[in-house]
Amino acid sequence: MNKISFKLLSGFKYIYLIVFFALLSGFFHPLITNTSFDSVVIGVIVLFIGLIGGILLYKSAISEKRREIFLGGGFALIAISLFYIFQITGRS
Repeated sequence: MNKISFKLLSGFKYIYLIVFFALLSGFFHPLITNTSFDSVVIGVIVLFIGLIGGILLYKSAISEKRREIFLGGGFALIAISLFYIFQITGRS
């Protein structure tokens, strides 16, 4: 594969993630209820924080040098994401 098609595919996967997270965080609810999209934006950000935490946990499994840093950072980001989810839903 040449560099242009690789960059195009790489950009497409990030666009796909953003669209998927927007739909997952309730993109159509503000359209139906005529409210603002603030909750959708916050939901996408919280999902990306959890995704980055999961990626760091994966890197801790395959890394030799910085295993503890990746493990601690991954669990911390997932915990932060979970905390924000509980704050948004009003369960804490």
